[in-house]
Amino acid sequence: MSVWRRVSGPIPTKRGDEMSAGPRILIAGGGLGGLALAQALRQGGLDVAVYERDPTPEIRNQGYRIHINPDGNAALRACLPPDVFDLVLRTSGVTNDLVASYTHRLERVMAQTFPADPDEITHVDRNTFRRGLLSGLGDAVHFGRTVAGYQVTESGRVRVRFAEGGSDEGDLLVGADGVGSAVRRGLLPHATVKDLGLRCLYGRMAIDEVTGALMPEDFDRGFCWVADETGCGAAFGPMRFRSRPEDASDYLMTTLVATPERLGITDEELFGLSPKELRKLSAELTADWHPAVRELFLHADADAFLPIAIRAGERVEAWRPGPVTLLGDAVHLMPPTGGVGANTALQDSAALAGELLSAARGERSLVDAVAAYERVMLPRGFDTVDHSLRIAGQMFGRTF
Repeated sequence: MSVWRRVSGPIPTKRGDEMSAGPRILIAGGGLGGLALAQALRQGGLDVAVYERDPTPEIRNQGYRIHINPDGNAALRACLPPDVFDLVLRTSGVTNDLVASYTHRLERVMAQTFPADPDEITHVDRNTFRRGLLSGLGDAVHFGRTVAGYQVTESGRVRVRFAEGGSDEGDLLVGADGVGSAVRRGLLPHATVKDLGLRCLYGRMAIDEVTGALMPEDFDRGFCWVADETGCGAAFGPMRFRSRPEDASDYLMTTLVATPERLGITDEELFGLSPKELRKLSAELTADWHPAVRELFLHADADAFLPIAIRAGERVEAWRPGPVTLLGDAVHLMPPTGGVGANTALQDSAALAGELLSAARGERSLVDAVAAYERVMLPRGFDTVDHSLRIAGQMFGRTF
């Protein structure tokens, strides 16, 4: 009988390289949510295989600095072994205490300060964070393997096929493969993602003796948003490592957000620009802003810029639970406004891991565990999408 239909008895814990006799979990996507889930399940003794399309652990073009809020901290503590959480904490950013907004002349409009807690993570570098989440997972993570589709077998298990050839089979497939999720297309072919009509030019400026002196004091304290009257805005956030990896440097994240009309070029042209050309475009669009802002773009790393279209997932109704489920951006993609996307994915990971481990202990069936997770994940995820859209509307003066 398939483990999917009935799980009985407790699972044995791993010893050395031995794998659990419990349900086998396949995770499509080795991003933040997928790796946090894998950590929690491996810690609980489950057999987990993560398949990631990236050829190496280095993140593809997705951005740099990630905000981690109290919900994200709680989820990480629930998912990660203590030594891995400690590594993530030690290599996170020096605690920030400010969120503020300004006119393009650097006149402060709003500021909120927060007490600094050295035991909490406020922000991480995406690549460093991912490397931390990979700690201890060993050969459970397979890079250069793209999940292109799946099928449910007659026995109730799920078989995935890879774009590179080959397949694998497990008792549950978790789609944690982001906005272009192949798992979502198979499970929810009617689900849609809407373009918000905004484009973001991500960049960063390495902080050294010269560039550090260019930063306004507030910009070194936390997340700062600068905007003009046309709806064009720029965000800045420092990434000063508590314990800096050898291959990393402190930096200031720079982002410019505008409509294609304000950018003055088509998407085809935008996404064909080189990083150096994107930096030049960012400097040109802020040419009449406060000189301090202009200097930050001019001194940003010429090879670090990348464009992203800002999109959001549209709400879907609950579906019948089965041997396939979704997590994070694969189901409830949200704009970066509010800085909650990664935190929501981490919450998904903690919730799903808790339910799956309960099933593995024989406390409920696997299908009931997935159903319980989806009852929490779906409304929470899409309520958070709506919240992020409201913030975006306030920031850009329009309704999304």
